[in-house]
Amino acid sequence: MIIKQNPDKDYVKKIREKLKQNDNYCPCVITKTPETKCMCEEFRNQKTDGYCHCELYYKKIEEGDII
Repeated sequence: MIIKQNPDKDYVKKIREKLKQNDNYCPCVITKTPETKCMCEEFRNQKTDGYCHCELYYKKIEEGDII
């Protein structure tokens, strides 16, 4: 599995600022729980290729990955 940061540096900067203001909780969810701290639990458990809610990270599943 490969996890990469969004290549749009301006977007990443904005999201990182929001994370900092929000005590590192995902800015795209309302509830502040351990599960919504960046990298959120939902993204860590994601079993398909794709972005997290705020599109800060992208996950690519590779053949042979145990998920």
